[in-house]
Amino acid sequence: MPSPFPYDVIILGAGAAGMMCALTAGQRGRRVLLLDHLDRAGAKILISGGGRCNFTNVEGGLAERYLSANPHFAKSALGRYGPQDFIDLVDAHGIAWHEKTLGQLFCDGSAKQIVAMLDDECAKGGVETKLLTRITAITKPDQFHVETPGATFVAPSLVIATGGPSIPKMGATGFAYDVARQFGLKVVEPRPALVPLTLGQDDRLFESLSGVSLDVVASLGKARFREAALFTHRGLSGPAILQISSYWRHGDSIALDLLPGTDAAALLIEAKRARPRAEPRTILRERFPDRLADVLADRLGFAGQLHGLKDQALAEAGRRLNGWAFTPNGSEGFAKAEVTIGGVATDGLDQRGLMARKVLGLHFIGEAVDVTGWLGGYNFQWAWASGRAAGEAA
Repeated sequence: MPSPFPYDVIILGAGAAGMMCALTAGQRGRRVLLLDHLDRAGAKILISGGGRCNFTNVEGGLAERYLSANPHFAKSALGRYGPQDFIDLVDAHGIAWHEKTLGQLFCDGSAKQIVAMLDDECAKGGVETKLLTRITAITKPDQFHVETPGATFVAPSLVIATGGPSIPKMGATGFAYDVARQFGLKVVEPRPALVPLTLGQDDRLFESLSGVSLDVVASLGKARFREAALFTHRGLSGPAILQISSYWRHGDSIALDLLPGTDAAALLIEAKRARPRAEPRTILRERFPDRLADVLADRLGFAGQLHGLKDQALAEAGRRLNGWAFTPNGSEGFAKAEVTIGGVATDGLDQRGLMARKVLGLHFIGEAVDVTGWLGGYNFQWAWASGRAAGEAA
């Protein structure tokens, strides 16, 4: 029986998840209204990957690469719409792409191609899109009533795809959490993720290293990432730090192996045997950028020549080089965070269609949900998979 309302599904948020949901629902014959407060769809897609959009990862279907209070929640959606499914869509639109390190897939050209592809697919499904539209209230007397300054829209299904508060300069807010709480859903404390970390006064000597980058293994608990770390005027950044930041909480220390794959203690002791008159900083300069080698030598208390240092002291210095501990005093916050960790609690959502268990027709997808992927295309894959899942159910 046809619905008495002009729309079957209203989707709030025309980002990656919202557009995927809209095109999926539209192409299965649903009458879809897609609303966004910005002046164009796919705004975050356009700035991603340096403008080339890291649109997925070849390992984006692995649920263990996602953080959540319920680590199994993402398996259903990711299992039904994986990286190859999105790659097939990209290929069908003739968009050239390439694989970079660690399975990251980027457009050869521009992120604009991904947005244009999603726009085209929405058009195929007859999706109606309204931009620059502010939501003033949502109610559900019978169906969902979405109020805006100019009109009220009504539909039996409502999908919240407004993301989290990361990158507020693009208009990001906690709107999704307000809607969740309004309808009785719990919210896992949102925090910045994939974000640079700041250091306190004790580590400020590293300020002189701003701009220096090196290959490290960053570890915290069981989490370990081997990628580049970057010293900044405020602390630490780079892919390894962004990755580990998702696991970090105030008070935690992060260990950086500054010589991954090398036993630094053995290196120093062997250097003492072979070149007893060499200065320790000379040995460090052979392995590190000069500025970093000098700071490390000073911090380790190296003075004089190697023959004047006991093996025990060199072994301890080596252990520090293989596990230099930093205790960040904070992060650069949502303003610099690529995504948000936390969000709408998954225990209140159906795993298959991401619908609220206690509110028929209400779905939450993408970054709004307590599912956060690793750096490198995983969060886009979650957006595609969760948007697809809700689009098939709404």
